[in-house]
Amino acid sequence: MPTLVMKFGGTSVANLDRIARAAKRVAYEVAKGYDVIVIVSAMSGKTNEMVGWVNETSPLYDAREYDAVVSSGENVTAGLMALRLQEMDIPARSWQGWQVPVKTTSAHSSARIKEIPTDNISAKFGEGMRVAIVAGFQGVSSEGRITTLGRGGSDTTAVAFAAAFGAERCDIYTDVDGIYTTDPRITSKARKLDKISFEEMLELASLGAKVLQTRSVELAMRFKVKLRVLSSFEEPSDTAGTLVCDEEEIMESKAVAGVAYSRDEAKMTLISVADRPGIAAAIFGPLAEAGVNVDMIVQNISEDGRTDMTFSCPVDQVLRAQSALQAAAANDSINYHELVTDEGVAKVSIVGIGMRSHAGVAAKMFATLRDEGVNIKVITTSEIKVSVLIDRKYMELAVQALHDAFDLDKT
Repeated sequence: MPTLVMKFGGTSVANLDRIARAAKRVAYEVAKGYDVIVIVSAMSGKTNEMVGWVNETSPLYDAREYDAVVSSGENVTAGLMALRLQEMDIPARSWQGWQVPVKTTSAHSSARIKEIPTDNISAKFGEGMRVAIVAGFQGVSSEGRITTLGRGGSDTTAVAFAAAFGAERCDIYTDVDGIYTTDPRITSKARKLDKISFEEMLELASLGAKVLQTRSVELAMRFKVKLRVLSSFEEPSDTAGTLVCDEEEIMESKAVAGVAYSRDEAKMTLISVADRPGIAAAIFGPLAEAGVNVDMIVQNISEDGRTDMTFSCPVDQVLRAQSALQAAAANDSINYHELVTDEGVAKVSIVGIGMRSHAGVAAKMFATLRDEGVNIKVITTSEIKVSVLIDRKYMELAVQALHDAFDLDKT
């Protein structure tokens, strides 16, 4: 029988009633002839609760025991889902990561999936099991310890299973009914997309869109796994949600597919850095070692052998970045006159594979922001995106204006 992977997020399994609703959706697909692999998250709020317990018990916790605790939420959901399906006379079994086994690296709380052998689950399908409910977000290291994949890890688990089992599709059930041209909370004109390319979704996810976890989209693009994002609160339909697929499956692309934003950004500038070979490595090496996620980077024109270096990072990593740069200056790795930090900025981006064949997209974006009186602090571009750093107070205005300028409310 063909295989389908269905993933249910925390809000979709938040209580017994919602687990029962999710089970009905699984039964709908089983009735169509699929063997189904269900990936479940912990009930909404449970993982945060367990993280709090760990921190309260041991602030300097052993990461191996942290994983043992926080992975248990998915185990509960998987067992309850299996019981609900059995009550509906559907042969179902729950599977924890070590039982599959989902083989991962040993980086506790941020492990990467190395391999998912299909033998155990496939054998059970051959014996008459119709649904395998797998605890998402978790695996097992080569040392035999439980590992977790980090925030959003259940999305990654679902795509990895779809790739390993050659599934027809991977359906991601959440509390939204698809992927929108921008955040509907910012503008009521936001429109749900029927299809979006892997590349566009990857850019949107990395730029702030919260619907899919970035690693899961990377994996789907690499293994050509069709993703469908849809709501668990609507009636089952074969055409619901948004399909994330290859560019070739989209007949005609608009220049811009969506507008993304990231509210909590900071801009940091090293004033008067020595302009010499290796200076960029000397700056960004220590930042990487300190775990600072640097995004936009701009270097000014050199004057008298000195230059300014500007970059952006999440606002909650500013102190870490300052400490790393001060330490680098103290050991003479870098030399600068001043470090200026602006924590009141936001990043706004337009994304679309149609940019490859449409000229003037960036110019239109800049003109739109100019007409709204929005000053641009930093600009970065790629083949299918343009991102700008602006004052945070203008973020919603910028998103709304760009959404209107590129007619994203129209099909």
